[in-house]
Amino acid sequence: MSLEQFNSICIIWAIIGIATFILLQFVTAPYGRHIKKGWGPEISNKLGWILMELPSFAIILYFYLNFSQSSYAQFLSIFWLIHYFNRTFIFPFRIRTKGKKMPLTIVFSAIFFNFINAGLNGYFLAHFENYSELAFENWTFYLGLTIFVLSFITNQISDNILINLRKPNEVGYKIPNGFLFKYISCPNHLSEMFQWTGFAIMAWNLPATCFLIWTVANLLPRALKHHKWYQEYFDDYPKNRKAIIPKIW
Repeated sequence: MSLEQFNSICIIWAIIGIATFILLQFVTAPYGRHIKKGWGPEISNKLGWILMELPSFAIILYFYLNFSQSSYAQFLSIFWLIHYFNRTFIFPFRIRTKGKKMPLTIVFSAIFFNFINAGLNGYFLAHFENYSELAFENWTFYLGLTIFVLSFITNQISDNILINLRKPNEVGYKIPNGFLFKYISCPNHLSEMFQWTGFAIMAWNLPATCFLIWTVANLLPRALKHHKWYQEYFDDYPKNRKAIIPKIW
């Protein structure tokens, strides 16, 4: 495959991501608090998380171990692997979702999404990257790294707050408070979008940008739906709390 053909595939994939963003304004993915019947067979929520995230970890690991990469490309791969090691092998065992399930249709669609995005990024880093050692001195490295690390930390703090809302064996929902939850309903989603913004700046390539587009396409509509759900579910939900951007949106 030539780089020109590869870039064409990325552009098509990005356009599909934008179309998905538009679709998700009208359709709510049925998992978590938005679960509903009519989407086919269901499996354990924890198992679903592992199956969904595993391709993103395994595919990048495959390209990292089996193809020669520059030190900068290896650095990018390691940061990707750190995130998805947490999402695949740690996060699912921390969430307190006893008895909760998700439709297999959601699991398979997420597997497809992660397979394509990880495949494009891994293939580029294995076959097309041309980073030099000077890449570590570029402004894109320092800016992207700062955004990625701060957002990763913010994401972990937000996840910890959400996970600890429930005591072991509890299944109900509570209002999250503290940290950025004082201002917005979904700092976990906001921080993950910023995290992959940082990655795209560091990588400075088309597949990383595609992945950012898809991340926003999935998480932004979900954050807005979460916020609306909170407002409808809790009569005492803070009136001044926004969905995703403090005091604005």
